[in-house]
Amino acid sequence: MPGEPRRAAVLGKPVEHSLSPVLHGAAFAALGLTGWTYERVEADAEQLVSFASGLGPEWAGLSVTMPGKRAALEFADEVSIRAEAVGAANTLVHRADGSWFADCTDVAGVTGALRGAGGFTGGRSGFVLGAGGTAAAALAAFAELGLTQVTLAVREPSRAAEAVRTAERVGLRVRVDRLDSVSLADAATSHDVVVSTLPAGALDARAPELAKARCLLDVIYHPWPTPLAEAVAAEGGHLATGLDMLLHQSFGQTEYFTGQQAPREAMRRALARATGHSLGDSFA
Repeated sequence: MPGEPRRAAVLGKPVEHSLSPVLHGAAFAALGLTGWTYERVEADAEQLVSFASGLGPEWAGLSVTMPGKRAALEFADEVSIRAEAVGAANTLVHRADGSWFADCTDVAGVTGALRGAGGFTGGRSGFVLGAGGTAAAALAAFAELGLTQVTLAVREPSRAAEAVRTAERVGLRVRVDRLDSVSLADAATSHDVVVSTLPAGALDARAPELAKARCLLDVIYHPWPTPLAEAVAAEGGHLATGLDMLLHQSFGQTEYFTGQQAPREAMRRALARATGHSLGDSFA
């Protein structure tokens, strides 16, 4: 009920710069949930488990960022199919019986960002740079978008085993290439969608090679604009950012926590005001 005080939080380490309070605070306000609060809690994986274990019925749920996403999955009493496929959870929902349900709304973050800001309308093949947790979410998103095959470009192929397992679990045919030997220009034009999960600065020197990508998600949003974003923009291409992904993943969390439809436009406006970024406004 709107007047019933409830609590939620984002857990991670570091967490002080998380924008989740902006998004969920705007959602609670727009929904008239005046007694609801959302805070930041500094916690690593081990601390996440001890913190969540002690929460009372006033807690609606938790958003989880690194390094606690795998711990969140293992902590939950029940997990969604997509969280199991990704091998991580960014959302913990506190049920009325005291049990915890885990999901990975990062997958919806990728699909929403690609469809909205990225202009994705369909395709068969995807290209992902990197093989960490965000790459795994992108792979699950590719399957939901109807793609059937993916190429992973990584610094060290032997470290892509978990991402490969995710691809296999969601039914994607997967190939792994070494990043320093793959032609990014060929990859950009031969795949229907490209997702870069590499850290800031890692791709700067090769950014122009990806400029002709038909649809690209660069998960970096600070510092901004990235050389990759500038290269794609110069070619007039479709570009989604990590902020678009953050926005779209938050919608599902809001609906889990509140039981109401997320006020998407209010949340988009709040994030744009807080960051000074323009954001995709298509919520298809």
